[in-house]
Amino acid sequence: GKNNFRDRTLIYLTASTMMGITVESLKTATKSQRPDGGANAFPSGHTASAFVAAEFLRQEYKSISPWIGVAGYAMATMTAYLRMYNNKHWFSDLLPAAGIGILSTRAAYWIYPAIKRKLFRNKPMNTIVMPYYHKGNAGVSLTYNFHKD
Repeated sequence: GKNNFRDRTLIYLTASTMMGITVESLKTATKSQRPDGGANAFPSGHTASAFVAAEFLRQEYKSISPWIGVAGYAMATMTAYLRMYNNKHWFSDLLPAAGIGILSTRAAYWIYPAIKRKLFRNKPMNTIVMPYYHKGNAGVSLTYNFHKD
């Protein structure tokens, strides 16, 4: 991708956080009813999350292959369609959710350089923390590079 693992993770986390705050604020403010009678339909959180991921894939991997972004957008569109098909959302819940997802990701890419400067001050990445799951066992792996350039 365009960025290293740490930067990709923080960009995606930033985008997802912005999207989540926006979606939950709108759900609380509008209190719209779902087609199946449930509460808080507007906007669709599943659709917004799917479009965050799709735009992230497009931004991060467009120089490798445009088809990665196309596949992401196809899956996000299918997610939105299935939310409506399964009677969980109105069509009017889906388009704004897609926009929120896309704009959240674009905003995260726009503001991340400033976040990176504040957090890391252009220090090289020398620590990796990674969760794992294998044959019923879960844990966290830590790798630290002591070598200084």
